[in-house]
Amino acid sequence: MANIQRRKVQVRDTSGRVRTVTRYRVRYRDWAGVEHGETFKRSGDAERRKSQVETELAGGSWRDPRRGEIRLNQWAKDWIETRHDLPATTRARLETTMRMQVLPKFGMLPLIKISNAAVRAWVAEMLAAGLSPASARKAVFALRHCLEAAVADGRLMHNPAAKVPLPSERAKPPRFLSQSEVEALVDAMPEPYRALVLVGAFGGLRWGEAAGLTRASIDVRRSRITVTSTAVEIGGKITLGNEPKTRRSKRSVPVARSVMRQIEDHLRQFVEPRSDALVFTGPRGGPMFRATFSQQVWRPAAKKAGLSDVTFHTLRHSFVAILVAAGCNVREVSEWAGHSSVAFTLTRYGGLFEDDTDAAVDRLDNLLGGGDMRP
Repeated sequence: MANIQRRKVQVRDTSGRVRTVTRYRVRYRDWAGVEHGETFKRSGDAERRKSQVETELAGGSWRDPRRGEIRLNQWAKDWIETRHDLPATTRARLETTMRMQVLPKFGMLPLIKISNAAVRAWVAEMLAAGLSPASARKAVFALRHCLEAAVADGRLMHNPAAKVPLPSERAKPPRFLSQSEVEALVDAMPEPYRALVLVGAFGGLRWGEAAGLTRASIDVRRSRITVTSTAVEIGGKITLGNEPKTRRSKRSVPVARSVMRQIEDHLRQFVEPRSDALVFTGPRGGPMFRATFSQQVWRPAAKKAGLSDVTFHTLRHSFVAILVAAGCNVREVSEWAGHSSVAFTLTRYGGLFEDDTDAAVDRLDNLLGGGDMRP
């Protein structure tokens, strides 16, 4: 049980005079028998805290308030080091978001001093400063997950970043390239990278999947590309053989034979014969760095082809459109694109699939006999 001790203490006021005042100290022991004390200026505040502590101890919800006094920058550092569940690229993005948006605002504050109102105001500040809604959302999500771990560790009772209104994020409609635009881009590319456009537009590979593609992953006879690993670029270094983005990213993609013949020519001209040889390499023979490739190869080629606002990921959007145009159903498209779920495919690309509403009306009419149902 908690008790209150009434104590006389001497304090110095603003004028420099020393006065004797009364303070009220709430004392109690936690479940481990460790003694705690909290001092209040008013007896009413001490009584309320005493009742609160007794209720929390009895109900099992008590938390040591001192555990929340750690500053966010220290807690975030310790927390990120334990996020072994995150892919390397996701963890790198999280660290960047914390460093650029979260810690400059809240880094020096103790966890218990971060309020819901402060987080709401911060969101408004970010948007007013011109930060995109998507970036603002990512910043709040990063802070929210960080503080959720503090709640789980008994440092906070509640997460102050929860229930914070977030700006809506309008997704841009996917940009698709027509077959003629893809061909124009292929022709504009330096020869060693023409097949890279082909595996993007007609194989749907993400950049990391294409950059990490090896000779062993291309089955010329069966006209398949197998995706089992990806290249990851972090801090100016590229590692190969990493796990793909999601479990469903591991896949076997069918490729048109006419396209595979061009990829086979690329293998013959530019790729070493060993099975683990990279299909696409940088100028010096090592893995490709995305920014360098974009600046030195992609942008000049896109400009030459008369294409604007196109990225390598545009090829992946085009791959989905090509599959739909070929009559592939949503399950096939989702599987071959390596999407996280069929639901994602429908949400992102549902407008490409044919609307069978009229056919459904006919089928229902046939089921009901096609007659007049009126009494």
